Amino acid sequence: MSIGTLGPPASALTVLRDHALRDLLTNEVHARPHERLQTPLRVTHLAMLSGEGADEAERRHLARLCSRAGAPPPPDEATHHSADLGPFRLKWERHTEFSTWTVFRPDPAGAAFSDTAIAALPVDWLAELPGERLVGIHLALVPRDSTLASPEGLVGAFGTDSFVGSVVSGEAARFWTDFRIHGDGFSRVVLADFHLSPRQAGRTVQRILEIETYRMMALLALPPARSVLPRISGIEAELAALTQRTATAAGHEDEQALLRALTRLAAAAEQIAAETSYRFSAARAYSDLVDRRMSELRESRIEGLQTLGEFMARRLQPAIRTCEAVAGRLEALSARIARASNLLRTRVDLALESQNRDLLQSMDRRAQLQLRLQETVEGLSVVAISYYLLGLVGYAAKGLKAAGAAVDPDIAAAAAIPVVLALVWTGVRRLRRALAGRH
Repeated sequence: MSIGTLGPPASALTVLRDHALRDLLTNEVHARPHERLQTPLRVTHLAMLSGEGADEAERRHLARLCSRAGAPPPPDEATHHSADLGPFRLKWERHTEFSTWTVFRPDPAGAAFSDTAIAALPVDWLAELPGERLVGIHLALVPRDSTLASPEGLVGAFGTDSFVGSVVSGEAARFWTDFRIHGDGFSRVVLADFHLSPRQAGRTVQRILEIETYRMMALLALPPARSVLPRISGIEAELAALTQRTATAAGHEDEQALLRALTRLAAAAEQIAAETSYRFSAARAYSDLVDRRMSELRESRIEGLQTLGEFMARRLQPAIRTCEAVAGRLEALSARIARASNLLRTRVDLALESQNRDLLQSMDRRAQLQLRLQETVEGLSVVAISYYLLGLVGYAAKGLKAAGAAVDPDIAAAAAIPVVLALVWTGVRRLRRALAGRH
């Protein structure tokens, strides 16, 4: 049974509709590709903290350099770009709050850390680079038999024998670094190529540079964590004092004063949280990236040296734990303030309910008194009205007697008393019911 005519495969291009984000999401997996690197090579890596929203300024800055070298500029909306600028390559990557600029330069004849890759960049262009330098690294990719990779060469490069190193990339390379900023404002890394392929060299170099970049970005949370600790301690001490006062509060005014003080503490705690929450969450994310890049290096020990993983465990992880502890302490403080406020509000609510109950009881007593007074007034009203009506009856009887009728005014008035009282009482009760029905 035929279900339709089969067209050529290309017909799907006109029949199927693509999602608006299909190309973007497909290309995302190919974003920020590794460079193909050949040994020997010199690399300079910069991480510039430029904040969010600086991508357009950075693209324009890179485009000016590309124009000077006759190279294609970065595309609009690009977040990364690798430009071949003749004697060197420049790779730019835009991240959320910082950007990295990496210069790759074939190994010249000079010393590795005196004639560096960044020397190929124009000084005037470099001076206008957006942002502030957070990371600056010179990396030398050298052959395994290079004198720079010898014990004497490493001591000469780092100026000390205190450095870390390990075998990486499945024993295809070895690297060393001292995590110090030298006199030129850059730290130094030596990477010895034992049998790296160009792509493997590119991946290894990028991972080493990213580990240091993400480590520094994670550590940005440490100074704020330390700076807010005295403020948190002050709030905790004041909260303890207020909690103790809550048990001895002697009246509505004291309770209201305590509530105002707790509200002020809650605002202070939220202010600290607003100042630090982004930095603390970013530190956790960057720390996770460091751990991931460390595992991708697949490092093993060089006898007698501390590995990169051991260094990170001793230096980076305690800082991250400090930030996490401060964040947890701040969260617990906010919860304690909320509990203290709820406890005090409960006490105030109970006091208000007690006052409302007493007020309702007082109103009930007043209503009962008003009812009794009303009944008394009604009785007096009946007597007064009856008295005046009986007076009228007496006057009428006297008038009839004067007209010659055989009527005794006193007897007529006495006989009219029950009738008048009954009529007046009935009339007053009907009037009260009518008024009550209207309300």
